[in-house]
Amino acid sequence: MTGELLSVSVALMWTFTAIFAEIASKHLGPLTLNVWRMFISIILLGIVLCLFCGAPWPQFTTPSVWAWFLFSGFMGFVFGDACLFHSYIIIGSRFAQLFMTLASPFAAFTAWLLMGEQMTWISLLGMIVTLTGIGISIMGRSEEGHRYLKLPVQGIILGVGAGMGQGVGLVLSKLGIQAYSQVIPPEATDVAQMIPFAGTQIRAIMGLIGFGVTLILTHQTKTLSRAWTDVKGGAAAMGAILLGPFLGVACSLIAVNMTHAGVAQTLMSLTPVFILWPAHLIFGNKITRQEVVGAIIAVLGASLFFL
Repeated sequence: MTGELLSVSVALMWTFTAIFAEIASKHLGPLTLNVWRMFISIILLGIVLCLFCGAPWPQFTTPSVWAWFLFSGFMGFVFGDACLFHSYIIIGSRFAQLFMTLASPFAAFTAWLLMGEQMTWISLLGMIVTLTGIGISIMGRSEEGHRYLKLPVQGIILGVGAGMGQGVGLVLSKLGIQAYSQVIPPEATDVAQMIPFAGTQIRAIMGLIGFGVTLILTHQTKTLSRAWTDVKGGAAAMGAILLGPFLGVACSLIAVNMTHAGVAQTLMSLTPVFILWPAHLIFGNKITRQEVVGAIIAVLGASLFFL
């Protein structure tokens, strides 16, 4: 049961990561938040690698390993997180996390495209169920009985982009992990065990480069100081960093090793359901029965990919 409880804890961590990220995005701006998020994550991951592997950077890497993880970082962080953090501002963290259930269908499709993994009927069913759940949540009904979208189209596009970036980035990370595992010497067991952390650090480096260049090109470098002058925004940013790419990632890796991977991934995907009540308490978002049912259906659809 320890692995299952840890998986639920991860879902709760990611729930409050999304809450903190929404607050920080509104105070600091998505671009500024992501620059600080990537920078601090690189340092924290470097400390972990130094403690367990003896060096604060990935060891025994090759150009192909870096290429896979950098490409994954571009899709998952630069593209995916840019969409996600902008969607926090437009549609809020609860709906943004709902669209993150699309990561599973996008990951399954990308794995079929790049790795030749079979698309089973369960995967196709999962896609249909996930899309159905999202559709139920974002559709409203007028007093005349007409259906309409409750969310701005821009927010929906950003939410889909966030799910796509997460799903595609996940598959590219898997390819990076496979390439990395083949080049590490057999005696370097400590390095082999820390591959996910090393890979995450490379991905974060790509994120820092992408967000940093964008910050410079858009002449927004002065906004970096907001993290120090805006106490609420800075505190929320630190909460999002610690609970998300640091503790959340670490605990998720431990959970997957302690229980069945499918069970762990399903429990960790409960964030769209868990976030409904905190979002109501903190942001005053009205929760409807339709949104709750839609979120549960979307999560159930995403869980089918791990069977």
